[in-house]
Amino acid sequence: MNAPTRPDNKSQVAAAMLADIQALQDGFRQRATATREARRLPDESVRELQDAGFFLALQPRHFGGYELDPQDFFRMQCAIAQGCMSTAWAGGIIAVHAFQLALMDERAQRDVWGHDIHTRVSSSYAPLGKVTPVEGGFRLSGRWGWSSGSDHCSWVLLGAIVPQEGYRTFLVPRTDYAIEDTWYSMGLQGTGSNDIVVEDVFVPDYRTHRQVDGFTGNNPGITVNTAALYRLPWAQTFIRVVSTPAIGAAREGLRLYQEAVKGKASGDITKLSGDVGTLERIAAASTEIDTMEALLYRNFDKMMAAAGAGEPISIEDRALYRYQASLVIEKSIGVIDSLFSSAGGASVFAGSEIQQRFLDIHTARAHVANNPTSFARNLGALRLGAENQDYFI
Repeated sequence: MNAPTRPDNKSQVAAAMLADIQALQDGFRQRATATREARRLPDESVRELQDAGFFLALQPRHFGGYELDPQDFFRMQCAIAQGCMSTAWAGGIIAVHAFQLALMDERAQRDVWGHDIHTRVSSSYAPLGKVTPVEGGFRLSGRWGWSSGSDHCSWVLLGAIVPQEGYRTFLVPRTDYAIEDTWYSMGLQGTGSNDIVVEDVFVPDYRTHRQVDGFTGNNPGITVNTAALYRLPWAQTFIRVVSTPAIGAAREGLRLYQEAVKGKASGDITKLSGDVGTLERIAAASTEIDTMEALLYRNFDKMMAAAGAGEPISIEDRALYRYQASLVIEKSIGVIDSLFSSAGGASVFAGSEIQQRFLDIHTARAHVANNPTSFARNLGALRLGAENQDYFI
C-alpha cells in the first residue's frame, strides 16, 4: 500500500499534514464522548489519522514514510490533542514506534512493513518480562500494562531485562500475544491502554533493540535509514510523546475557559474589567502553554542541528531535555487546575469538556516518564560532576 500523495519538499509535506490534522479537530471533538465510552479509539479516527499520513510522519522513506522532523510531528500531536487528548496520546504513541523500528535491524522493519507500510505497532516498555536466551534469540513471557492503541495494532514492542546484559525491547507479532481488556480509568479513557500477555514465545535476536544501542546511537537500522532524524537518541523522542498531548489539552482547556467567561459576560466584555483574577489566570495560562511549546521545539531544534552536522548531543543536555519533558505534565496540571477551579458550577457535572481535560492531564501524570523526581536528581548530580545514572535519555 502506498503513502498518501504529498509534495516532495519536507517542509511542504509537514505544513500540508498539519493543515489536514487541524481540519480533523472538530471530528475528534464530536467523537470524544463515543471514544471515552468505547475505551478505545474509534476506527474512524484511526482511519483519518492514517489518511492524513500521521502514522508515516517518522517512518523511513525506504518504507513509504516521510522522515519528518520531530518538531513537525509534535505540532501535529498537539493539534490532535486540542480535539481529543486520548486520540493524541494513543495515536502519537503508535506513530512514534515507526521511529524506533527504523533503528532496528532491517529484517525487523521488513517483517512489519514489508507487505503493508500502514502496519501499526503498540508498546509497553516497563521491564516486566521474563527472558531466557536461546539459540538465535530469546524466549519471552510476561504481562505488560498501558499498551495504548493496542486494539489497532498487529505488532507490539515490549520491555524486558536480558540476564547478564540489560534492557532490550522485544518486537512481537499479534499471533504471539493476547490483549486483555483492563483499561478502566478516570481519564484518557479512550486510549485503549490494555494489558499485553505473552506466554513463552520465541523472539529472534534481530527483532530486539538494545537499550545501549539506543543510548549510544549505534543502532543497526542507521545503515539503511541515514536521515539525521535517526541519529537522535531514541528516548528523547519517546518521552515527549507521552507529555506533549497535555500541552494541546491545556490549550483547549484555556479556549473552553475563555468561552465560558465570555458567555457569563453576556457579550459585554467590559464587565470583565474588574475581574482581575480571571484576567490574570488567562494571561498566566497562555504564557505557560507557550513556554512549554517553545522549550519543546527549541530542544529538538538543537538536537536536529547537532544530528544534521554529525555532532554528538552531550549527556548533560540529554539529561536536561529529559527533565524538562517530565515537567510538562506538572506544568499542564498547574494550568488546568487554575482554570478548572474557577470554571463555574457546570464544570463539575459529567460531560463537562473542561473537566475532561482536567481528568486526562491528571491521568497522564501516572506514566513513569512524567514523574520528574529521578530525572531532576540525575541532572543535578551531573551538574555537580557525578556520573550519569539514566540510560533512557
